[in-house]
Amino acid sequence: MKKNLLIYAHYYVPDTASTGQILRELAEGMKDKFNITVICVVPSYLGTIDDKYKTQKYYREEINGVKVLRIRVPEFSKTNKKSRVKNIVSYFFGAMNATFKVGKQDYVFSISQPPILGGLLGVWGKWIKHAKFIYNIQDFNPEQVLAVGYSKNKLITDAMMWFDKFSCKRSDLVITVGRDLVETVEKRFKGKKVPKTVMINNWIDEKEIYPLPEDHERVAAFRQKYDLEGKFVIMYSGNIGLYYDLENLIKVVERFKPGTKTADGRDVVFAFVGAGSVLDRLVQYVKEHHMDNVTFIPYQDKADLIYSLNAGDVHWCVNAKGIKGVSCPSKYYGLAAAGKPVIGVLESGSEVRCLIEDTHGGLCCEPGEYDKVEENIRWFIENADSAEVKEMGIRSRENLEKNLTREVSVKRYAEEILKL
Repeated sequence: MKKNLLIYAHYYVPDTASTGQILRELAEGMKDKFNITVICVVPSYLGTIDDKYKTQKYYREEINGVKVLRIRVPEFSKTNKKSRVKNIVSYFFGAMNATFKVGKQDYVFSISQPPILGGLLGVWGKWIKHAKFIYNIQDFNPEQVLAVGYSKNKLITDAMMWFDKFSCKRSDLVITVGRDLVETVEKRFKGKKVPKTVMINNWIDEKEIYPLPEDHERVAAFRQKYDLEGKFVIMYSGNIGLYYDLENLIKVVERFKPGTKTADGRDVVFAFVGAGSVLDRLVQYVKEHHMDNVTFIPYQDKADLIYSLNAGDVHWCVNAKGIKGVSCPSKYYGLAAAGKPVIGVLESGSEVRCLIEDTHGGLCCEPGEYDKVEENIRWFIENADSAEVKEMGIRSRENLEKNLTREVSVKRYAEEILKL
């Protein structure tokens, strides 16, 4: 008899949120071991909601053998804090209520999104369903909030810490996604009564994202569409949000004037693919400073991600200072899958920096070391057509195939849950 597993996912397919994608692959990868139900919002990651999801409070669906119970939430704007909070709170209370609608559950699995509330939903599910609770921490809060100075209110951040530690204590298992994140759990509890914690890397489906030749029809079409043909493309792909120090990194990009060329004579262009709360500020900055070698490209559908990632020659993988042990940029797995070299702006000892350094898959420096960032970009420009650059990407792909596949990680999730 298969056991029942309930997953609380703020976002789920078809939403493009990276946690939604990971949870979809996890759910579909474990459905041979569990009967899986997901409680999530109606598709709304970018803030708008399709008319067909505006009439009822709940929607039941089945996607690839996974039962999905969707909650209607209000539309929101990513730049308006109030509307975002209202949207998140609607999900939280809607999910609490939806818990009564999903029958008996043996395991409850929740993720650290939305911050604090994701963990509390897991505790709620554990109580209501008398189930084992697995808390998957992708990002630690309030540590993340404190790292980027999003809130300086000690009362709020102390309350957040109390609640999230409460969720950790009530869990039967904490699963986190990096060596440095395991240390954060230990630090929170100062080594005393530390909840049972294991580390399982995030992943990418290596059969969906893989290296393609430059002249591949769809890669060439993407380059043509965004005027990247024949150019050396330094790409940032993903959420253009608060935790990446992009407003300072764009000033480093400004040091490379339009007309900068690689050793083999290609124009250097910086492409930012995605959306997020900092995008408008970057667009404004680029406009004011006449940075004609910078281009902004909208989010790509998941099915097209393989073409956009392959259209970059070198990719950024960055975090703001203080994010070590707090969050793990899962975009790295896509870059490694596409076999691309990486410009890492990541703290020493953080999971992804360790992966890049272990494989010699790119050049890294600390967040805030802007002259070093410039130096690393210059190195790639000067060595653009070298075997050394290509081999960085090849090594990353080889390591991914061996250690960071969806199959390897999903199998470990199932094993750890069934041990409880």
